Amino acid sequence: MTTLSERISQSAFDGSRLRVVLLLDLHEGAQQDFLEAYEHLRNQVASVPGHITDQLCQSIENPSQWLITSEWESAPPFLAWVNSEEHVKMVQPLHGCVRDTRSLRFSVLRETSNIASLAPEPPKGRLQANPRVGDGVVRHALTFTVKPGSESMVAEILAGYTSPEARVDETTRLRRTSLFMHGNRVVRAVEVQGDLVAALRHISQQPEVRAVEEAINPYLEQDRDLSDPNSARVFFTRAALPAVHHVAAAGEQPDGIRRHALYYPAKEGCGMALARMLARQDELAADDQSCPVAGSTIFQRDDVVVRMVDLRIPVDSDPRLSLGVRGPRKTEVLRRLIDTDVAGGLSNDREIAHFLERSDMALITDRRAPGA
Repeated sequence: MTTLSERISQSAFDGSRLRVVLLLDLHEGAQQDFLEAYEHLRNQVASVPGHITDQLCQSIENPSQWLITSEWESAPPFLAWVNSEEHVKMVQPLHGCVRDTRSLRFSVLRETSNIASLAPEPPKGRLQANPRVGDGVVRHALTFTVKPGSESMVAEILAGYTSPEARVDETTRLRRTSLFMHGNRVVRAVEVQGDLVAALRHISQQPEVRAVEEAINPYLEQDRDLSDPNSARVFFTRAALPAVHHVAAAGEQPDGIRRHALYYPAKEGCGMALARMLARQDELAADDQSCPVAGSTIFQRDDVVVRMVDLRIPVDSDPRLSLGVRGPRKTEVLRRLIDTDVAGGLSNDREIAHFLERSDMALITDRRAPGA
């Protein structure tokens, strides 16, 4: 009998096979260019570690609609590839052919096969052990850096914007936006009920949001032109900071919970291992009903790791718990995965408290939609 978890959770680290679905709507007359770009892309993707197979499908009802599905041994190798600069450059030829896209990612939970037609080699990777309990909320973040010396000006601009209308359409609603800064790095985390892509488009089209984005443009380290669709697409692709793990108690959260975002300076090449370790610790914390961690979301892209945590206690009252490393062995694992030249030592309570203080990102704004 299948057992459902009693907590809200999502994770890219359960080891199960991943099915990626990409929906595309092509421009008129772009079919041949699209097929040529896809063939080139397909041959490159086939050599990516963790990739199993992919299919290209065309709608029998509307030939302008296409579907690309791919299967991966697990989510981490796919995320490492899709968030890489190599991927950004690889998919550039497709953009001129495509009017609209939507990407969906699923863990494989169950499958049915015709035994007589089974291939000699079973698919790599395993099935998801048990279904997770969701709350209908998609969590996502964007991160970018601003020019050193402009931090206070950028913080003032970002704190002063007017919140956009929360309702996007009949099924999609913007629930919460939390914005943090760590030095010259900005992290904007959003919680959306419904369609994330629709919500992000809605936000970007609001006059008050566009005014803020234009105001911070001169201070960005990476140039962008939001009036140029390709420039905007590349910027937001590189800025994407996906949620790789989330866990929280089911039901309404009581008042008095404080939200913090902690920035972990991972060693080169250790970002995903660090995020995986923190995810395991947060899963264990969620099993402890007396634990003051009400919920946490881990965002990771390459070696950028941010853990947003909702606490029932002041963040500095239990530094190890707040950092997600209760126990001396876990502290040692953290020490091996972070850049200690940046973070400092973690050999005693004083150094751990100092690392927490340096990791705690400055909260610029945290806005909930009415009723969220």
